[in-house]
Amino acid sequence: MFKTELHCHSLDISECARVSVDDIVKKFTDAGYTTLVLANHLNYGTMKHHNCASWEEFVEKFYGAYEKLKECAKGRLNILFGAELRFKQNINDYLLFGITKKFLLENEGIFDLKPESFHKIAMENGVLFVQAHPFRNGMTVVTPCHLDGVEVFNGHMGHDSRNDVAMAWAEKFGLIKTSGTDFHYNDVPANAGILTEYKITSMDQLVKTLKEGTYQLILD
Repeated sequence: MFKTELHCHSLDISECARVSVDDIVKKFTDAGYTTLVLANHLNYGTMKHHNCASWEEFVEKFYGAYEKLKECAKGRLNILFGAELRFKQNINDYLLFGITKKFLLENEGIFDLKPESFHKIAMENGVLFVQAHPFRNGMTVVTPCHLDGVEVFNGHMGHDSRNDVAMAWAEKFGLIKTSGTDFHYNDVPANAGILTEYKITSMDQLVKTLKEGTYQLILD
């Protein structure tokens, strides 16, 4: 079986992360992973933190972190481009699978949207819209029809994500289930993700896998 991590942050973009690209590659290759989705924080606060003068500058910097990690991995670990999006309306976070640099450049007003309006855009562009840690303190419940899935296991040890509640919610409404480490710090375990009988080598393949349910969740 092949292991894929779906929720990792790097210090190059996510201001709350403390892990370099070298340490990310070592951590996950040592733990037997073959694929990793870099899902850095995509929100107004991140853009402001990096003092970007324009949306284009921010997208270049955001995408550049993915390119840096991919270069560091040198094929030892398949690196896929994702994001953890937050709108301005509240502190909910959403994992995006299937976005591209072009998609970001064409959606400059993304932070001003709401789940229902963004979900329409996501569906039109083949992007999966998954609420991260939906039952953590401070989260707002989203009407299930405006989501593709929910993160039913979040491995961040600094939060109570109520993973059991998220699992029950996903099963009740037939949502796609994901699992991720929410990796920020190097001293925590690589303890989440999905298992597949084939190696995930592209985002299109990952999206297809998640839609078809041809995977097992890692729930450590």
